[in-house]
Amino acid sequence: MRLIFMGPPGAGKGTQAARLLSAFGVCHISTGDMFRAAVKAGTPLGLQAQRHMSAGELVPDAVTIGLVRERLKQPDAQRGFLLDGFPRTVPQAEALAAALEADGVALDGVLVLEVPDAYIVERIVGRRTDPETGTIYHVRFDPPPAAIAARVVQRKDDAEEVVRERLAAYHAQTAPIVPIYEARGLVRRVDGLGTPDEVTARIQAVLA
Repeated sequence: MRLIFMGPPGAGKGTQAARLLSAFGVCHISTGDMFRAAVKAGTPLGLQAQRHMSAGELVPDAVTIGLVRERLKQPDAQRGFLLDGFPRTVPQAEALAAALEADGVALDGVLVLEVPDAYIVERIVGRRTDPETGTIYHVRFDPPPAAIAARVVQRKDDAEEVVRERLAAYHAQTAPIVPIYEARGLVRRVDGLGTPDEVTARIQAVLA
């Protein structure tokens, strides 16, 4: 099974990705993990990526595509993979398609987890973290115990203006990729509302 996993920030991809890996025995390929591994290994592409990251720059698409191709040739990826966090733009999607074709790798599907913006804003903005234990609560869905309620904090990344900026970037840059894969018959849309178990059941149903 070779999949690309897409969805807006806060849609629950992390939770569902972990369940997919366990259920299907495929490897999880995220760009962040991939960059860190390549830098640690000191590969030529990893060193190129490090130079850009150290300068506070975005890693060029050509370098990222090269890292993806390297990662997909590793033994664990031969059983299948879940590509998460890439591609993020139409040019990246086109470059990835060309690279996969050149390497003889065919995608089985593009899984799109759909959650309305209003729900994502409520889900993320309501999160509160206990700075002493790292436990995450939610002001509505999972309130902190009264004994620690005064010390929980909202992370800067969970502020409403930040969340809305991330959503706007997703809709402007990443969402336009979906029609490209849809035209190839690869897209599988999944309703991301409900409990994690309900969403997992929907994902397994469309993959079946």
